[in-house]
Amino acid sequence: MAMKKILYCILILSLLCVGCTNSDIHVVDIDGDGKLTCSLEIRCDTLLGNLDKMSEGKAALVPIDGCLLEKTEIVFTAGDSVFDVFRRVLRENNIHFEYVDARLYGSVYIEGIGNLYEFDCGPQSGWMFSVNGIYPGLGCSKYTLADRDIIVFNYTCNLGEDLGVKLEE
Repeated sequence: MAMKKILYCILILSLLCVGCTNSDIHVVDIDGDGKLTCSLEIRCDTLLGNLDKMSEGKAALVPIDGCLLEKTEIVFTAGDSVFDVFRRVLRENNIHFEYVDARLYGSVYIEGIGNLYEFDCGPQSGWMFSVNGIYPGLGCSKYTLADRDIIVFNYTCNLGEDLGVKLEE
C-alpha cells in the first residue's frame, strides 16, 4: 500500500512538471517585430596596455583592436540565458572557449575565450560580462535574457577595476 502511494505521488509530480519548460517564460517583444533579439560583443582591450604582464606566448593572441567578436545581433528564444547565446554564437563563429560547471554557484564559469584564459594577465585577471552596461554579479547561465539586451564579455586584469566595476565588500 505504501509503495502504491509513493508511485501515485511520483505520477502526480511528473504530471505537474509537464510543460514546465522555457516556452512558458514570457519575454516582451519590445519593438513588436515578432522576434527576440540581443547583441553580443567580446573584448579584451585591457590587455593592450598589459601585454608585458601576460603569460608567455599569450600576447600574440590579443587582436590589435582588442576585439575578439564585433557586436553581433542574435535572435533568441524566451528563457535563453546569456550563456545559451554565448555558446551558440562562439560555436557558429569558430571561436574557442572553455567553461566549467560551477555547481557550487549553480552556474557556469567562463575560463577562457579565444585561448585567453583567467590568470593570463595576473592573479586577478579573467572574463566578466555585462548586460546593458551593468555587471550583474552572477554566472552567465543564471542571467535570463530580455529583448534588446546588450551583452559584452570583457577581459579584466584586476577584478574589474580596469572596467570600472566596483565589487561589493
